[in-house]
Amino acid sequence: MRQRVALVAVLGVMLLTIAAPVFAQEGGTASAASSVEYHKWSIIAGAFSLGFAAALCALSQGKAVSAACDGIARNPGASAQIRFALIFGLVLIESLAIYVLLINLIIFFVRWGAH
Repeated sequence: MRQRVALVAVLGVMLLTIAAPVFAQEGGTASAASSVEYHKWSIIAGAFSLGFAAALCALSQGKAVSAACDGIARNPGASAQIRFALIFGLVLIESLAIYVLLINLIIFFVRWGAH
């Protein structure tokens, strides 16, 4: 099963790599209409990516807190180490959402067609 998933992933990446020149744009400036379209779609893509990242971060934070509470309940003597690992893990999980927000802000403030 793993080999099949890996094969599908590799074939998908190869297909996308081969198809990339199809989307290449000829030199020149973009028109105002296409600039508005790029801006509109960048906002929509940013909203979906931020929502997806926030949802997955919330799920993983809930799982981390649940596992930490379970670990502390089973072994109260190790609560300091578990608490440190929990806080460190939550910081790393939250940083992923912040990175997605940063990338979305960069994409949002790009002046499409101005370069």
